[in-house]
Amino acid sequence: MKDSTRALNLEISEAEAIDKARNGDMRGYEALYHLHKRQIYLLCLRSAGDVCDAEDLTQEVFLQVYRKLSSFRGEAKFGSWLYRVALNFALMHARRRRPEQVSLNALPEAREPSRPAGKSTRDWCASLPVERIALGRAINSLPTKKRNVVLLHDVKGYTHREVAQRLGVTAGTSKSQLYKAHVALRDILSSSA
Repeated sequence: MKDSTRALNLEISEAEAIDKARNGDMRGYEALYHLHKRQIYLLCLRSAGDVCDAEDLTQEVFLQVYRKLSSFRGEAKFGSWLYRVALNFALMHARRRRPEQVSLNALPEAREPSRPAGKSTRDWCASLPVERIALGRAINSLPTKKRNVVLLHDVKGYTHREVAQRLGVTAGTSKSQLYKAHVALRDILSSSA
């Protein structure tokens, strides 16, 4: 099966595959699928964070391409158009999911803060879960855009570039939103202390 797929991809260029698919020839559509399935799957996997969801999204993307191929005007590269279709599906999938609530277990435990002077070890250790709960509540109280950036960058560890791709914004916007979110968190936490 793999050899026939490879042979199909070598015999047909992307432009020919597009023309054939537009004219209803399934071999053209199949060639486009085999040329681009890996990149689209990886995009969907980065966005969904789950293999099953990524596979479903990839199928949905290619079904949409099958339905909307006639709308591809050729002004941009086919791969760029396909990437945009996939990104739109990934963003719609993320919006359909309920807004994430911060789980106390999801908060990073990278390092424990040092014990403040004047507090006994027992009092200090007892206050850590309370601080984690307060932080979780503070994050959940942020507006959706700021909360999403904090969750993706600070909690899940994505880079600003990855956050920007997931949210459909620029890396600069991601950095700005994160800064504003941190300022808001400081204000919320200091007023509740």
